[in-house]
Amino acid sequence: MSIFVDVDHASLNKYKEELCGDKVEVIRSNDSVIVVLADGLGSGVKANILATLTSKIIGTMLSMGASIDEAVETIANTLPVCKVRDLAYSTFSILQIYESGECYLVEFDNPALIRLVKGKFADLNKECREINGKLIKESRFTVSPEDVLILVSDGAIHAGVGQCLNLGWQWENVKEYVERVYKKEMPAKNISKLLLAVCDSLYESKPGDDTTVVSVRLRNTLPVNVLIGPPVDKELDKYVVNKFVNEEGKKVVCGGTTSQIVSRVTGKEIVTSFNYIDHSIPPTAKIDGIDLTTEGVLTMCKALEYAKKYVSNESTIQDCLDINKEDGASKLAKLLLEESTSVRFLVGRAINPAHQNPDFPLDLGMKLKLVDDMEKCLSTLGKKVVVEYF
Repeated sequence: MSIFVDVDHASLNKYKEELCGDKVEVIRSNDSVIVVLADGLGSGVKANILATLTSKIIGTMLSMGASIDEAVETIANTLPVCKVRDLAYSTFSILQIYESGECYLVEFDNPALIRLVKGKFADLNKECREINGKLIKESRFTVSPEDVLILVSDGAIHAGVGQCLNLGWQWENVKEYVERVYKKEMPAKNISKLLLAVCDSLYESKPGDDTTVVSVRLRNTLPVNVLIGPPVDKELDKYVVNKFVNEEGKKVVCGGTTSQIVSRVTGKEIVTSFNYIDHSIPPTAKIDGIDLTTEGVLTMCKALEYAKKYVSNESTIQDCLDINKEDGASKLAKLLLEESTSVRFLVGRAINPAHQNPDFPLDLGMKLKLVDDMEKCLSTLGKKVVVEYF
């Protein structure tokens, strides 16, 4: 089984603190994804440094093949126990998900992982053991596509304490909320944003503790192929189109001239729409066998605008929902940002004569920059991106 691990994390800083005392490290390798959530003792700069050291050391050591025992021992020797409060300088959760679906979970004094199978909570069998004086909980289990795994720092289960709620938002409340809002196609980013928004509301926007949510959603792989712009050599038209239509996964054609080339080579008619859903974005068209056909630079430019907001650390749940509209740019952004697990761009370097008009000063360089910027946005989401030029 080959699965894609969709990971997102979001944090709230403790009220009046500039730095977060929680730190998340996500490390992707050829066969697994390692997620480390560390919660430094206290708050502010000290907690941030402790959490950063913990997450970096654990993530790096595990990705290099070290055992959990070696990683925890290194942490224990690097960050000793606080003598005043007799507390560890940093608590942590480690989740390693292999491409086969096998998972390994380690928890040390952090709230328990929440696992949803088909939208319902599924408990895990855990074993306790001591490593260098630290009592850790371990679990090994298997996940399937559409399973959701959620890690939270203790700020999430203390939300509202002394403000909206006497005892804060308990772990059971978090679990029940996640079950209630779960939807099969909901991306990890929406889950973490929704959960964090509730925590912020319970804290009345004045968090009493650093609060972090890590959402992991397992998905079947879905490659997406984007053909944008005609090849610089017209003799390559047939080769590029045939290469494009024979790629596995969904197909997107961007650009009027590019659409005409695809239509001519495949013998499939272009059915143009004049339905302007958004007057700032050109309408889409249809070609049999192509999943999405859009105008070129203007649509990609708007899709990139959506993408930059979507991947920003400051993004809101509304920024995530903005791509659910029916215009071409929203459809393109949603396909690339939420539906795809890998993306291949086939980029033609021919200069469009229409773009040489002084009243329409778009050039080849702008198209290449758009693709480059979109590649960066998609890479931050853990997607493998390949760009080929013709």
